[in-house]
Amino acid sequence: MKVTLKTLLEKAEKENSAVGCFTVPNMEILMATISAAEEKQTPIVIQIAEGRLAHSPLHYLGPMMVHAAEEAKVPICVHLDHGLTEDTIRQALDLGFSSVMYDGSRNAIAENIAKTQRITELARQYGASVEAEIGSIGGKEATDNVETVQYTSLEDVKRFSNECDVDALAVAIGNAHGHYKGTPKLNMPLLQQLARASAFPLVLHGGSGISAEQFRACIDHGIRKINIATGVLDAYVEGLREALKNNPSCTFYQVNEYGRKHAQEEVKRHITVFNNKEVLA
Repeated sequence: MKVTLKTLLEKAEKENSAVGCFTVPNMEILMATISAAEEKQTPIVIQIAEGRLAHSPLHYLGPMMVHAAEEAKVPICVHLDHGLTEDTIRQALDLGFSSVMYDGSRNAIAENIAKTQRITELARQYGASVEAEIGSIGGKEATDNVETVQYTSLEDVKRFSNECDVDALAVAIGNAHGHYKGTPKLNMPLLQQLARASAFPLVLHGGSGISAEQFRACIDHGIRKINIATGVLDAYVEGLREALKNNPSCTFYQVNEYGRKHAQEEVKRHITVFNNKEVLA
């Protein structure tokens, strides 16, 4: 069943958990992600970023995501990640996405607020949720450029909370998109300050590579949505490699099945951590 991000965030707040948000750039990973959520009986978010649409065109992938959410046995939010343009955000809303992110983090705070609020007014016409971002998360996801981490300003969060009306706010506390070089170093004292100052549930991007213990600490300090892309994509590719190594003559469908199963296990592993109530292996 398709639901809004706001609905899932409210549930996560009550349970002191985080909603897992997983990138689904093709049909096989989409199927794996939905199956994992149904197996764990846990609501999740499925997403695609505007910066990835050259590889996964929205007019192909979007209707498939929406249909999968509507047919799922658990609540699923369909989310546009790192929306950069109003045209793309409007296209996602027209396709039936129940949540959109406007990434105005490269703008000065006043411009970020003004543009985010305009997108929020648009999304509300569709009954959709809105995520915003302050600070630079780093790595490469929104665009093809590798960006440097810029910590979210406490004062900017306070101002944003007073002047904007969104449903979730992505913050930068040392997290980054893609593969981390070394062990991620998250600024937990800053996260605690941001959570107290924010009028909105907080979002952690760049989750792949962060330890279960760090995830749990983030959740306990106010993170209510965690984005995962690289980890699941890597698992899918590893499944393809394993299939070809074990049986070089395997068929297209056999290769894809290996990839799908590997991706499904990786999604399940993250859901277990994000639920914040199961014993870790």
